[in-house]
Amino acid sequence: MLLPRSTFPLLAVAVLSGALAGCKKSVPTNVAATVNGRAITYSELDKQYKRQFPQQPEGTTPDQVLFQKLELLRAMIDEEILLQRAEKLSLLARDEDVEARLNEIKAPYTQEEFQKNLDAQGMTLEELKSQIRRSLSIEKLLNREIGNQIVISDKDVTEFYNANKAMFRFPETNYHIARIVVTAGPSPEIRNLSGSKALTEDQARTKMQMIEARLKQGEDFSRVAQAFSEDPQSAPNGGDMGFIPESALQQADAETRRVIMNMVPGQISPPLRSQGGWQILKLIAREPAGQRELNDPRVQQNIRETLRTRKEQLLRNAYLDACRNEAQVVNYLALSLAPGFARK
Repeated sequence: MLLPRSTFPLLAVAVLSGALAGCKKSVPTNVAATVNGRAITYSELDKQYKRQFPQQPEGTTPDQVLFQKLELLRAMIDEEILLQRAEKLSLLARDEDVEARLNEIKAPYTQEEFQKNLDAQGMTLEELKSQIRRSLSIEKLLNREIGNQIVISDKDVTEFYNANKAMFRFPETNYHIARIVVTAGPSPEIRNLSGSKALTEDQARTKMQMIEARLKQGEDFSRVAQAFSEDPQSAPNGGDMGFIPESALQQADAETRRVIMNMVPGQISPPLRSQGGWQILKLIAREPAGQRELNDPRVQQNIRETLRTRKEQLLRNAYLDACRNEAQVVNYLALSLAPGFARK
């Protein structure tokens, strides 16, 4: 499962710096890039490209396709760098973890439906297992190397509050909302932990029914959102959209606005039609107008989550850059396209 582009920016031109040493070598057959000598083939790149872009909009030019492939290859390179790091630190996912995640993905489908989804993505069961193993291994690596190292002190919380008191002064009622989104159609920016994406309206409806069933069975909303939501902005945060002023709800459709304003904190909505798909909303809190003080537990929790997210994003980007520095990367696709670096 490819890493999110916002977390690890896909600046294709940057790969040339890692490829200079290889520009005088002959280009291996069918190799798009190498990471420490391990090949990423054009076949693998094309397969991933077809999964993420099964249908190109009318008028797409060859240059646009190549640009998309450069971005996608950079993501594959970054993923391979982190996977090799996890392998070096003996953090590869265990077979039982892979099977557990596979069962989560299969849960909402019959065997026939599951196989149809695999066929639609041009993927075999073994390829899916390999993809799951890579994703879980990188997840373990980042949790150990980054997530477990982040500590937010009481002093950090106090300093943030004193510097940002206006953030906790609400001139109007605010609604703290989380959501789970499912849309029909491909997207290169899926950031849920299962890597699942509905491609058709039927798949979107079935997936939303599965999510609703899990929530009714008492599963934690944020964990379900992290695992299955297709909103790239909120999924990594458990679907949390933060506080939304009442005036901003006027931009939502009438049904969504009616549901939110009539929910009580902790309540979860039924599936609602949204632009391009479905969503389930959770009202975490309703905050009336006024200043929130630092001794409010909700204020402290909000600050800790904000500081942790910022620190984690910083450290993830720095960690990947450090791993890149240690890796020997040759991007043959970039070399074949960049002026002055033609194939030899």
